[in-house]
Parts: sequence; structure tokens; C-alpha cells
Amino acid sequence: MADSLVSIQIIPKTKNGEDVIPYVDEAIAVIEEAGVRYQVHPLETTMEGDLSELFAVIEKMNRRMIELGSPNVISQVKILYQPSGASMDKLTEKYSK
Repeated sequence: MADSLVSIQIIPKTKNGEDVIPYVDEAIAVIEEAGVRYQVHPLETTMEGDLSELFAVIEKMNRRMIELGSPNVISQVKILYQPSGASMDKLTEKYSK
């Protein structure tokens, strides 16, 4: 059972002021490769899983941005840690149509 929800907005600095969207696409690909449950939203992506596993994904995302040539990265992170279980579906079920 997942014990955490982590939302991340990754903001890589680009070398020459290029569009960041290809970098963000790569960051989302890192999440996809990790195999954790996630949802992409307009300004952030939310992941569901074990807290330590999600922190490892965030680390990989940041490292990937550097590999792509970004000199630095800002990651804005929100965390819900709930040892009894955390679920995106449970938190948003009343809004589902």
C-alpha cells in the first residue's frame, strides 16, 4: 500500500534559454520508467507510492536534467505522508464525475 503522495514541479534552467517543455517531458519519462503511479497536471505531476521510492525518483529526475545540459534545477515538492495509506483516488473521489 502506498504511504505517500508527492507532487513535483521541476524547473530546469536551460543553457541558452530554450523551451523547458522537452526537459519536463524527460522528467515525466523518468517517472514512467520508475513504474510508480502518477498523474500529470498542468503545473505539476503527482506520484503515489512509498516515500523513499518517490524521493529516489525525484533524485533521478534532477540528475536527468543535468545530463541533458541544465546547469541547475529547481524542484518544488509537496508531500503527503500517511503511513495508514495514501491514494490520489481517495483524495479526489468526491470530484470525480
